[in-house]
Amino acid sequence: MSGQKKSDLYFEDVVLGEERVSGQHTVTMADIRTFGEVTHDNHPLHRDEAFARSMGFDKPIAHGLFGLSLLEGLKSEMKLYEHTSMASLGWDKVRFQRPVYPGDTLHVKVRFREKRPSKREGRGIVVEEVQLINQKGESVLDAQHATLLLRNTGTPQTGRS
Repeated sequence: MSGQKKSDLYFEDVVLGEERVSGQHTVTMADIRTFGEVTHDNHPLHRDEAFARSMGFDKPIAHGLFGLSLLEGLKSEMKLYEHTSMASLGWDKVRFQRPVYPGDTLHVKVRFREKRPSKREGRGIVVEEVQLINQKGESVLDAQHATLLLRNTGTPQTGRS
């Protein structure tokens, strides 16, 4: 399968500067309502069309954290680290650039920014630049994500990185 990029990456497999693109998801009002119910965030910006318009939006908008969660879900579907990820170490520089509306079709772009061995044997840390991009090609969310991966030369150990 030449030309097809490998998934289930170990630390050593990550190529700095390489980009990956996910599949797509079209956001529905039901998605937004369900996210609000699960998180107990039922602010009228996310549910009430008249209120959203009064605040300058065309219609209700998705929660910013809905976008971040969807970004992670679409990235997970790429199976980059299906059996090699040990933990998410956190998110940095999260910026909500544009609103996400019902009907928007979104995908994720991942670029491997940096990597370094962990203090513990058998592990490495990878930092990704990630974007959630709408059907117009506009970034609606930008962030950096750090993940703890297995190294191909070691075995998992317990404790912190």
